[in-house]
Amino acid sequence: MVVHRLTKTEARRIAIHAQLLDAPRPTDLVAVVERLTLLQIDPTAAVAPSADLVLWSRLGSTYDPAALVKAVEIDRSLVETVAYIRYPGDLPAVIAEVSAQMHPVTRAWLEKNEPFRRDVLALLTEKGPLLSRDIPDTSVEPWPSSGWTNNRNVTRMLESLARLGVIAISGRKGRQRYWDLPERVYPADLPTLDVEAAVRLRDERRLAALGIARSAGTQLPGESAYVGNAGEEAVVEGTPGTWRVHPAYVGLPFEGRTALLSPFDRLIHDRVRTEQLFGFEYLLEMYKPKEKRRWGYFALPVLHGDQLVGKLDATADRKAGTLVVNAVHEDVRFTPAMGAAVRAEIEDLATWLGLAVAGTA
Repeated sequence: MVVHRLTKTEARRIAIHAQLLDAPRPTDLVAVVERLTLLQIDPTAAVAPSADLVLWSRLGSTYDPAALVKAVEIDRSLVETVAYIRYPGDLPAVIAEVSAQMHPVTRAWLEKNEPFRRDVLALLTEKGPLLSRDIPDTSVEPWPSSGWTNNRNVTRMLESLARLGVIAISGRKGRQRYWDLPERVYPADLPTLDVEAAVRLRDERRLAALGIARSAGTQLPGESAYVGNAGEEAVVEGTPGTWRVHPAYVGLPFEGRTALLSPFDRLIHDRVRTEQLFGFEYLLEMYKPKEKRRWGYFALPVLHGDQLVGKLDATADRKAGTLVVNAVHEDVRFTPAMGAAVRAEIEDLATWLGLAVAGTA
């Protein structure tokens, strides 16, 4: 059995390379999403929407958010699922895994509301694509949660059916989603996978995106951070236990660069891994009272070479036409070269946003 023995520097470089945050930059939007497997959709746009920030961090200022919309809604080279944008080839495994792991409460609610499901499908067949507000609530039993309105029953049904691949998100009107039949949205030749094959493929794809990860651990809401038995075993100096590493990334030459990251970026999404490999503490503080924040409402982690070196507290003030830099928090003392590289990225971010830098950049 192969066991790779890695330094923390080697492990960090594998993770950065896997996430396409080394040099040179990638150039193809769809290829980036295929490698990352997903873009998380989050409505917060203190600087820019997270999906756009993730792509800008990789592609640079040549990235146009309109190109992402086109890829999803016109070309169908990418697809939107509930909470994520994904590469279409991953859909069979995602759907099979979700179906097998559906919470019993949700499964029971769907079974009791079978007439509601049929009504939704009949309406979409006849009139789709439709917004949720255009779909009546014919639920037999409301979702078992206090304070939910009738419209939330519709949303719960639509999202549940979309996760199962029974319906699909075909586009957006602002923040509202259009819903339709999957055969009008997804590629026609997608295979059907059993759950065992789906889990194996998902683990392999996740490891290819992360480079190095734990086999298993505490599951949190959202996309898993764990990769099962994918890849090969590794030991990383100064960290407990064993890891799984993508063997193709071991020993590759590394050329780092400087990048500003979304708080939802997959490089730092697993906070435990981030602390163990990078020695980097991070918490998204948008939910904290202002007086209790250390780094800012939507602080962007700063990557320099193979280290996470600080956080950028900035806000896009579109009315004033400025990217307001409230602070650059240095986790390590910036050298003149590091400071210049970070300032260059801030300027690039502002240029991409069509804003001028204001503040302490």
